[in-house]
Amino acid sequence: MSGAALSNLRIDTARLGADLAALAEITEPGRPWTRRAFTPKFLEGRAWLEGRMQAAGLTTRIDAAGNLIGRLAGKTSGAGVLMVGSHSDTVPDGGRFDGIAGVLAGLEIARAVQDQGITFAHDLEIVDFLAEEVSIFGVSCVGSRGLSGQLPEDWLSRIADGRDLKAAIAEAGGAIEEATPRADVKGFLELHIEQGPVLEAEGLPIGVVTAIAGITRVLVTVAGRPDHAGTTPMNARQDALIPAAELVLAIRAKADALAAGPGHFTATVGEFRMEPNAANVVPARVEMLIDARASERADMEAFLDWLGTEGARHGAEVKVLSDNPPKPSHPAVCDLLEAAAEKLGAGHRRMVSGAGHDAAWMGRIAPTAMVFVPCAGGRSHCPEEWAETGDIALGAAVMLETLIEMDRLVPVIA
Repeated sequence: MSGAALSNLRIDTARLGADLAALAEITEPGRPWTRRAFTPKFLEGRAWLEGRMQAAGLTTRIDAAGNLIGRLAGKTSGAGVLMVGSHSDTVPDGGRFDGIAGVLAGLEIARAVQDQGITFAHDLEIVDFLAEEVSIFGVSCVGSRGLSGQLPEDWLSRIADGRDLKAAIAEAGGAIEEATPRADVKGFLELHIEQGPVLEAEGLPIGVVTAIAGITRVLVTVAGRPDHAGTTPMNARQDALIPAAELVLAIRAKADALAAGPGHFTATVGEFRMEPNAANVVPARVEMLIDARASERADMEAFLDWLGTEGARHGAEVKVLSDNPPKPSHPAVCDLLEAAAEKLGAGHRRMVSGAGHDAAWMGRIAPTAMVFVPCAGGRSHCPEEWAETGDIALGAAVMLETLIEMDRLVPVIA
């Protein structure tokens, strides 16, 4: 466990570790750790998880958006719900802890509450959200968008493997046409591995996430003219690759400048396609896809304004494909998480998430915040992804202490 050796946790670390190991074993043969949403292996993992929820005394159901929910009733009928969750689906070859740690930490919290005779006024729900990762349908956060009433209608007709998304949600047990935004959620917490190197480098076991960066994706197209690479004089060419390459370097420089400010900012040219992509032909067309992320909306707007001007200067067409704003965490919930970490003697820091999470959508309907725990080398979305059970247990303990306070303070933080 990172930080001080703690003996005052209410969490059973060994039990949590056994669950993490058991769920990791449910993976596509020869492809650790792979349980993609809308596949038989994902449903096998879901069945195992539902069984563990039921064994822990939770009442389980699949909601209309296809989310698996385990419920522990509170003592005050109609008081509403405190919710903890994440996702059990994975990216290909790289999901041993990403998402899974948050679902199983929630399950262990529910067990700890019962083991120690803690009674909440509010219901406690542990949620495994459907398809948080980019799925075979090319979209992500399906379950949390559906639960919070933010799933675009046109997504439901997307086709993959011979059926549309609506049918795939039904295969997972949902009925998306019946989904309505939840109005009873009074607070939401999510634990996740950091997926970056900051906590490990600073020797801190807990990150309190103050915001989830907004994600914007931009298609940039540069047109040139195909000509013979051996006979066309250098001064007579319209080579699309030259301005495109200059743009890539300029994007990096602009991102570096924005990242030097107070907010979190990244921009990545992650896809790059050249036509006709032949050694003896002058490049005629280049397309690049930019993934830009910002915790401050003003930084993203500044980047997009600059990109429009810079793209025009290089003769490029710039088209914004998607643009999701950042989602700040609830300040009072962040304060409670910090107070819980202090109570447990756990070192902590505030930080921004550059990755998207279900919490970004839940934060639109309820007071929400996240806890990050370290992962080895900052590695994630790869087979080498690793987090120590003790760190996950400590994160769960911080959330449990926070939930106890949230249960008492719901009218204050609403």
